[in-house]
Amino acid sequence: MNSAHELSTLIAALRDLHTQAAPKAALATLTRTRGSTFRRPGTRMLVLGDGQVVCELSGGCPQRDIVARAMEVMDSGEPRLVGYNAESGLDVLIEMGCGGELEVLVEPLLAIRDTDFIDTLSRCLDERRTLHMATLFALDRNTVMPRRLVWNGNGVAYDAIGDASTVQAIMSHASRSPTRRATTLSIPSIGGMADVLMEAIAPPHALVVIGSSAAARALLPLASALGWRTTLVDHDPARLRAGDLPASLHTACATPQQLKDAITLDAHSSVVVMTHNLEQDIAYLAALRNAPVAYIGALGSRERVARMRNSPALGGLHVHAPAGLDIGSETPEEIALAIAAEIMAVVNGRGGGHLRDNDGAIH
Repeated sequence: MNSAHELSTLIAALRDLHTQAAPKAALATLTRTRGSTFRRPGTRMLVLGDGQVVCELSGGCPQRDIVARAMEVMDSGEPRLVGYNAESGLDVLIEMGCGGELEVLVEPLLAIRDTDFIDTLSRCLDERRTLHMATLFALDRNTVMPRRLVWNGNGVAYDAIGDASTVQAIMSHASRSPTRRATTLSIPSIGGMADVLMEAIAPPHALVVIGSSAAARALLPLASALGWRTTLVDHDPARLRAGDLPASLHTACATPQQLKDAITLDAHSSVVVMTHNLEQDIAYLAALRNAPVAYIGALGSRERVARMRNSPALGGLHVHAPAGLDIGSETPEEIALAIAAEIMAVVNGRGGGHLRDNDGAIH
């Protein structure tokens, strides 16, 4: 899967391609992996006609080979499935050094219709709801021009598959899957056994930072680099006009009493309160009660956090405080890194420990 930042970059590039009268590009998508690989199924890389790459897969030898295959696909106009395993692409597999195997779908994007799905995908993500996308790319193991299906809780939003029974089978499989991890399934269809890449795609994470402290200002560019949609909240409008704030930042001038009307929160959101004023922190945190967010954090010393926890206004509210993982942070930038890392760990259901102590999947 692509990260939030990669996904937004990829969508922007595909939308630009969609406006061109004679586009020339190829989209490389990991469809299957086995063992230890550099990325997981669902990860995409766009190769443009001049060889430029949008959203690199690895930067090493596998990527160079995939780019070469993409250029061939642009010339032929035919999609290809490229395997890197013991039977094919062995030299590249050895140079990967990760011990895994992978399969890559390379599809040409040579007409406007080839990127028809991208506007629907972008619109569904803007609705801030998890969407599902299915890509049918092979029938009886014969590669075909990919056909996509996009749907969410409001129903089917885009259907290039065009067969009701296949669409129903795809959606039925997705409803029974408990995981968001992308995977390729073989599904009976009117044209034979269809290989379909199934993906659940969440909207970009949204971070609300309350307060204009040095640590808060350090967190803003880091969150933007991660692809998070970031909003700075402060009750003082002058602080929201500071010249060192990121250009793409959203701002909201709101007191604790105005907070719920000033910002929109959902299950793909996190909030960090860091005003450096204890009474204000408590008031803002209390305003977040029953907010449908993934994470609520607050900055402060252990003594200050203890006073927060003893406040009747915050009774029963789960707050990550002091916010951040224990990495020995001291400067505003280090504190920001610790907080961002904890948010990522919580959102991804991880404990934030050492990778060397993890016997499961690293990514």
